[in-house]
Amino acid sequence: MGAIYLLRHGQASFGSSDYDQLSPLGHQQARVLGQALTARGVRPDVVISGTLQRHRDTAGQCLTAMDAEPRWDELAGVNEFDHEDVIRQAEPRYADRLVMMGELAASGDPRRAFQAFFKGAVHRWVRAEAPGYAEPWAQFKQRCITALDDIVRRTPAKGSTLVFTSGGTISVICAHLLGLDDEQAFTINWTLANAGITKLIAGRDGLHLLSVNEHAHVEGHEPTLLSYR
Repeated sequence: MGAIYLLRHGQASFGSSDYDQLSPLGHQQARVLGQALTARGVRPDVVISGTLQRHRDTAGQCLTAMDAEPRWDELAGVNEFDHEDVIRQAEPRYADRLVMMGELAASGDPRRAFQAFFKGAVHRWVRAEAPGYAEPWAQFKQRCITALDDIVRRTPAKGSTLVFTSGGTISVICAHLLGLDDEQAFTINWTLANAGITKLIAGRDGLHLLSVNEHAHVEGHEPTLLSYR
């Protein structure tokens, strides 16, 4: 059977001018992820990364920590949905990042305030409550499932494939394999840890979800490296 490891990127740079960069914590998480994969005996035959910078940086740090060559194939199908578009559709004023960050800062807890707002924005997107999204939910979901089919084809029968991707993509794939509806898909997303591991097994009888969101490798550090956003 072939093993597919869906690896969520390390923490990105929330609140900065460029979210699509790993934070210092994110770089550390990516290295620890590589150490954890090595400790469980994973030696990848195929490595795939999304095209976002946070995917590439996580891949590079992780593979270096595994003493593996930092090379991979890029697959845009595993990219995250456009969260900035989802935010703009929910609150057009937030097209101006300074306006959004200012209002979130005024709440006293910007991360918590953003999470509450973003949950509502995603709910609106999933339920297709308004037209005009750059990538509608249904299109994003189909993109992820199509990418999964491609990954399965690339995975050797007895080999291992690493896929550096994002929480939304992992959530869609898990929901697809578990037969969950659209609303339930994002209950998975909100609990996915940065640099978490989700494992699939591909065999003669199909594709199976073996584990979701393994994160002991980041939780067990002192101080903890565990983060979600």
